Amino acid sequence: MRKNNSTNALNEQFLFGICELNSAISMISGRWKSQIIYSISEGNNRFHLIKKELPNISEQVLGRQLKELETHRLIVKRELPDTVPMGIEYILTNKGKDIIPILKDLCEWGKEYAEGKEILINECS
Repeated sequence: MRKNNSTNALNEQFLFGICELNSAISMISGRWKSQIIYSISEGNNRFHLIKKELPNISEQVLGRQLKELETHRLIVKRELPDTVPMGIEYILTNKGKDIIPILKDLCEWGKEYAEGKEILINECS
């Protein structure tokens, strides 16, 4: 856990204060979050279904990423009462649903300009 008055925490607060983009990127940053969001949007709304869809993620990391997405209110966790043991499903909030088209656009942008692809100088102006 990071101290609130650490240099990293203070820099983060500064960046979040000057541009909402930094805050938005922070919500979906991390190796797996965008894939988890997309997986849930495709109907893989239980822990084991997400794990099956993303087999290279460890259970510990998946659990931590789900908690972070829940903290940012991109997903909510709902208990399934008629399951033994008690099951949990993850549901995208409206905030989470609203980011799906943005993630799809970023995916298309990545296909066009992924690392290793040449970017022409005149495209940057």
